[in-house]
Amino acid sequence: MSIKHMARAALAALIAVGLSVAVPLSASAARHSHARERSLDATKPTIVLVHGAWADSGSWNRVIRRLQRDGYTVWAPPNPLMGLATDSATISDFLHTIPGPIVLVGHSYGGEVITNAAYGDSQVQALVYVDAYIPAQGDSLESLTGAGSCFAVPPSDLPNLLNFVPFPGAPSGVVDAYVKQSVFPGCFANGLPAREGAELAATQRPLATNALTDPSGAPAWATIPSWAVVGTADHVIPPADQLSMAHRASATVTEIDAPHLSMVADPRAVTNVIEQAATHTG
Repeated sequence: MSIKHMARAALAALIAVGLSVAVPLSASAARHSHARERSLDATKPTIVLVHGAWADSGSWNRVIRRLQRDGYTVWAPPNPLMGLATDSATISDFLHTIPGPIVLVGHSYGGEVITNAAYGDSQVQALVYVDAYIPAQGDSLESLTGAGSCFAVPPSDLPNLLNFVPFPGAPSGVVDAYVKQSVFPGCFANGLPAREGAELAATQRPLATNALTDPSGAPAWATIPSWAVVGTADHVIPPADQLSMAHRASATVTEIDAPHLSMVADPRAVTNVIEQAATHTG
């Protein structure tokens, strides 16, 4: 056998030995990983985070990192922002794919969505409202937006705040609404760095205008324990309105010095409240 052939044979033997060792090690690592996941599933609820209007799931990133670090399984599914019935049904269907107890968290309009999505769902054992609408039956975003909100303007002034854009297949009279980039930072992101407010304005997702007047259904908070984070510098939902809704829902309230995007401004405080709620599940 030539030196070249001997070298090839030796290399092949080494590769075979390496594979025979590597496969069991990988399988063993996978077993340990799956065992850890099963352990976490058995001891901690899954956290589901629902974003609000003019936002996306990325608004939860700073909270997600903290929850995952603390051993929670976290999901932040996209909220379609196509109207309350569609949005609530989408989140409700997503919840049905998750085993075990759930802590359901909603920001802003996401609070209205979780109030409807969790109704009658025994897996959802805690609700957390973050600078959120907490509607009773028959309430709407329009009826709950009171004086002091940056959106509390006569209908004729709405074009000064919003850009209206048609979309394919829209119901009659419904369009997508975007917050004007000149308005967004002061309304949603006051207190955040100017660059961050500008980025959030540029990446916002639109809200279909029917969501503004859709009436809310029977509230999940009537039977599910609730927590509320109230940003005392919120310009979208005045803190007094948030407190009124939270007290009506018998929610445990935490007030923090933050704007409407409190999960961006103070993710540690928001995470702490979510984990407080999580300890009351099971």
